Amino acid sequence: MIKVTKLNGGTFHINAIFIEKIESFPDTTITLTNGHKYIVVETEEIVSEKIISFYQQINLLGDNRLGQTQSE
Repeated sequence: MIKVTKLNGGTFHINAIFIEKIESFPDTTITLTNGHKYIVVETEEIVSEKIISFYQQINLLGDNRLGQTQSE
């Protein structure tokens, strides 16, 4: 789940696995696979970063440290 902010300042969580697309009209709109749309304050880039972070937390994308040497 990722935490996002409504335009009125309230926050809620969306299951990132069900996000189909993210668009800006200029407000950021998140469309889920079931067709529901949510308008949020965060930019497309921030939502994308949150999705990637969530996927890494549940090991869907693997360890984000892969490819780094031990000195890093």
